[in-house]
Amino acid sequence: MLKYIFYCRLLFKLDNKYCKMENDYLYDVYMLCPVRNATDEEKKYLLEYKKKLEEKGFKVHYSAETPQEDETGGYRIVTDHCDEILNSKTVHIYWNPSSQGSYVDLGSSLIENRRRGLDILLMKKNIVRKIVDTQKKDWIEKKMEGFPKSYEMVLLYLDSIAEEETRISLE
Repeated sequence: MLKYIFYCRLLFKLDNKYCKMENDYLYDVYMLCPVRNATDEEKKYLLEYKKKLEEKGFKVHYSAETPQEDETGGYRIVTDHCDEILNSKTVHIYWNPSSQGSYVDLGSSLIENRRRGLDILLMKKNIVRKIVDTQKKDWIEKKMEGFPKSYEMVLLYLDSIAEEETRISLE
């Protein structure tokens, strides 16, 4: 069975958990972004971003449009987001480091990136670049040893290796 799954992945770029073909995903894009504490400005940007993707024919999942009530203390929401990421071809991230849920969703996205090559793209990459510039400056000023590392640096790297077919810019 493992040989078959490996063969499927090589020939058809299939998902090895469900042996899905690329057109079997529920969503083209999962929008990873702040939900509970998103600012009005962020909400406006995210709705416009979603609209632009849909105008290009992409099926988009935007978590702010799904119910967030959860009697399990957040567990159901986290597992729902994991399933939605699993069922998406790509993830587009609006990064706000103060959004706790974004870290959980990023972890799920990274697993899928490693497992099946899920593309991870950044919305508003300039915000993340500014964060990284500040981090590097702090690193130098504190004369720290080794190499700087952060979630934001990982995001910039993942964005740089992602395919371009679902990339849009509203900047």
